[in-house]
Amino acid sequence: MNFERIDWIILIITLLMVIGYGLYRSNAGKNMEGYFLSDRQLPWWLVLLSIMGTQASAITFLTAPGQAYTDGMRFIQYYFGLPLAMIIICIFFLPYFHKLKLFTAYEFLEQRFDLRTRSLTSFLFLLSRGLSTGISIFAPSLVLHSMLGWDIYWTNIFMGGLLIIYTISGGAKAVAYTQQLQFIIIYSAMFLAGYYAFQSLPDDISFYDTMQIAGKTGKLNIITGGMSENGFDWKDKYNIWSGLIGGLFLALSYFGTDQSQVGRYLTSKNISESRWSLLMNGMVKVPLQFLILLIGILVYVYYIFFSGPVFFNHKTEQEILKTTYAADYKRLNNDFNAVQKEKKTVAVLLSEATGQDRTKDISLYRHQLRELEKRSVGIRNEVKSLISQAIPGTDTNDTNYIFLRFVGDTLPNGLIGLIIAIVFLSAWGSIAAALHALASSTMIDFHKRFNWTKPDMQADYKWSRFYTLAWGIFCVLVAQFAYRLGNSLIEAVNILGSLFYGTILGIFLVALMIHYVKGKAVFYGALAAEAIVLIIFYMDIISFLWLNVIGAGSVMLLSVCIQTGINSRKAYA
Repeated sequence: MNFERIDWIILIITLLMVIGYGLYRSNAGKNMEGYFLSDRQLPWWLVLLSIMGTQASAITFLTAPGQAYTDGMRFIQYYFGLPLAMIIICIFFLPYFHKLKLFTAYEFLEQRFDLRTRSLTSFLFLLSRGLSTGISIFAPSLVLHSMLGWDIYWTNIFMGGLLIIYTISGGAKAVAYTQQLQFIIIYSAMFLAGYYAFQSLPDDISFYDTMQIAGKTGKLNIITGGMSENGFDWKDKYNIWSGLIGGLFLALSYFGTDQSQVGRYLTSKNISESRWSLLMNGMVKVPLQFLILLIGILVYVYYIFFSGPVFFNHKTEQEILKTTYAADYKRLNNDFNAVQKEKKTVAVLLSEATGQDRTKDISLYRHQLRELEKRSVGIRNEVKSLISQAIPGTDTNDTNYIFLRFVGDTLPNGLIGLIIAIVFLSAWGSIAAALHALASSTMIDFHKRFNWTKPDMQADYKWSRFYTLAWGIFCVLVAQFAYRLGNSLIEAVNILGSLFYGTILGIFLVALMIHYVKGKAVFYGALAAEAIVLIIFYMDIISFLWLNVIGAGSVMLLSVCIQTGINSRKAYA
């Protein structure tokens, strides 16, 4: 990566400016309500930016363009259920949370059911969010690893340490105000990178031509039906049905029951402000995510006209060139470049045919582009197999490195520093919010609930900061294993969440909708449902988004059955 002094200057100034601004605004009370909930005084627009900043981690900006590069735009369907989820949460979830003046969403469950149901749900949240946050810490570490060649494990420790200090120092108010500034910088820099990718294309290639080329190679697959020769493919990750249904259940759980998000909108002044923040999030999230994925499409077309690397992890590329497999790697790289040159030629011909509306030629060049794309993918797969042989145990999934490699190899100095800064900023905003959520749930749902000592505001405040530190250390340890996940980071986080979110959501749905079900029934129903979800995932029989539906539905069905059995036994007793 061509990282010069000007990039370091812009990176450091940007980070110091944002951190300084957040700390300057962090004048909340030195107590739990101030530390975790900003004294419940934030306006809706600031809560909105905090919600979006918590959701859009460094993983979103680092790996979403790479996801589009390799798999096209179909990932956008993952968000299709989100707007409806926001409406449902505003109608059914928010009134309870605000009326009861909760610190965590799980306090409601003890009032509705019992202590063990609350503790189980909080534990599932802590487990899932702790693991996901560890993966999120890995994302900015990936930047330093790729940019400077730093050892990934020491980089995780360095990045995690900075994040812990940043989070403990500020509190929820600092995080919220920091995310306000982050939002502006992050999206401005990302769209600037996309604009630069487009402007770098040949002068005779218009935006329409760019989309035509992407479309003919199958990258503009925004709506997919999930159908195969054998009918509906339940293992297809992203299609309109898994997005609308599975995505709805995932969004309901994430925004309605995950403390990292519930804790964001509980900071608002009143229920009206919370509703505005959630509804606006539902309106703007899908278009913004579409634009982030579109950047990946622009990068893909860019590399058709300017031949890119056969493998995007530069450090791994350097390592294999030092092995006995170097000659094989160079041969495959040459083959890949040859295919890329053919793609460029056909892309130019397709652009000309499109401009002249030559239908027959358009069909021919489309077929040729798709065949060339298959050949290039085949060569990349051969390279990954070669890397596995040459460097056993290394991660051969380079999706996470695609956008980073584009930034380092093609963007002008100065802009590189700004792009790297947004990775750090988005990581700090989302991870700080997650660490606060983990600490608040630990403090409220376990420490204070099972601690019978006399309440002490100062002691509670100190314990809250201690739990933030403890969870930060836990997440750094998780980050040490993220290098071998084998998925793009954005997929890995969503898969991990889907293992637990359905069960958590099911417990809340029973609480809100099925009033005759009691604590014992939902507790055992949730345990059984979670076991079902884990077994189905292990057997790999269905796409991960559907696990959210299965988990929630299983909790509701099993809880009703168990409660019916309990009632019947009492009737015959």
